[in-house]
Amino acid sequence: MVIDDKKNIFKPAARNEESDVPAREILKQVYEALEEKGYNPINQIVGYILSEDPTYITNYNNARGLIRRIDRDKLLGDLVRSYLDLDEK
Repeated sequence: MVIDDKKNIFKPAARNEESDVPAREILKQVYEALEEKGYNPINQIVGYILSEDPTYITNYNNARGLIRRIDRDKLLGDLVRSYLDLDEK
């Protein structure tokens, strides 16, 4: 995350291009791994997104490694756009 001090405008960090797998697919895989291990997937994923603490995500089925491929700033922007039904801009 980068904040332009002159205008105090939020600019997302550069996107991590390590994977061609869409964030939606990664989140589905992580969700399923958490669910299989008996965790509440929504609570665990939200905890990870807010804190960036990888221990919220199980290592089962490489879920922890997968979720670290997602750019959290871009994900949060995508979630807000989706929630507000805004087109990708």
